[in-house]
Amino acid sequence: MDKNLTVLVTGAGAPGAPGIIKSLRLVKERRIRIVGVDISTESSGFAMVDKWYLGERAESEDFMPRIKEICKREGVDVVIPLVTNELMKFAKSALDFERIGTKVLVSSPEGLRIANNKYLLMQACRENDLPTPKFCRVQSWDELERATHDFGYPEIPVCFKPPVSRGLRGFRILREDIDRLELLMNYKPMDVFTTLTDVRRVLENAEPFPELLVMEFLPGKEYSVDVLARRGEVLIVIPRLRQKIKMGISFVGITENNEEIVKSSSKIVSLLGLHGNIGLQFREDADGTPKIIESNPRVQGTIVLCTAAGVNMVYNAVKMALNEEVVERQEEVRWGVRMVRYWDEVYFENGRFFAL
Repeated sequence: MDKNLTVLVTGAGAPGAPGIIKSLRLVKERRIRIVGVDISTESSGFAMVDKWYLGERAESEDFMPRIKEICKREGVDVVIPLVTNELMKFAKSALDFERIGTKVLVSSPEGLRIANNKYLLMQACRENDLPTPKFCRVQSWDELERATHDFGYPEIPVCFKPPVSRGLRGFRILREDIDRLELLMNYKPMDVFTTLTDVRRVLENAEPFPELLVMEFLPGKEYSVDVLARRGEVLIVIPRLRQKIKMGISFVGITENNEEIVKSSSKIVSLLGLHGNIGLQFREDADGTPKIIESNPRVQGTIVLCTAAGVNMVYNAVKMALNEEVVERQEEVRWGVRMVRYWDEVYFENGRFFAL
């Protein structure tokens, strides 16, 4: 085993990047040199890496040439993409990276096509007898209005969101019993609750009408799951209960050995042939059955909780990419490890990044 290793992390300014970088820093068996790339000069991760570069947006034609240039210059062994809309470009260029000696932790284009689209994901799960919420795709205001009433609105809440989106973008919970004064005075503007009447003002005459996924509201506990897989072969699955969420990010969570979620996660990842660090999200219905609500076919920011619970999923993925033996096993996970996240600061001075 080569003792020296260089890993490139994209999206170094993402909220979860510090935990991923910490996971690599905690490795004792070899020195890992970390290169960070981000589109912003104010990327917090730049204060934590050994070398940083400004990159291009994933939509830019210069995105992939820029990453390849950096990989060649820095002798990068493994690329870990943290940004969802970069994944397909990396998947289609994975062989090009291998020719320059760099492995990319990314799934196949076909696996990503389904995993990154919530409608296609739920459709595939339903066809394979995996628990899913009631859902349908709508492409007009009339279809949206009809679907919400078919799902029980206004007596019970109903959700909608774009099939392809990041974070909470476009997600809303429709419920008729909300108190607008209460929302205005006691909730932050990021709240996701609204009514069909309020949504009508925005969407009824929208041109073009955005494709939306309408879904039953699941009132139970929410879980994120971190999976390590080798082209569909599931190696480790770690569910964690999301106890407190802000802006779509876990701020309090705990590892939980939920066998039902472990089984469903394994089936989904195997079904889609996913590779590397994979994230899944489940929420329980009123009867306590966990149902898939979305997937993140990349490393998730709160994967650092898995590191604290005894299994460094990030480093294991790096070892797997290099065809090295993954030595940590499912049975080594410490269940009941709780995480509380907090804000931290980094500093910039004369082009230099540092932390206290």
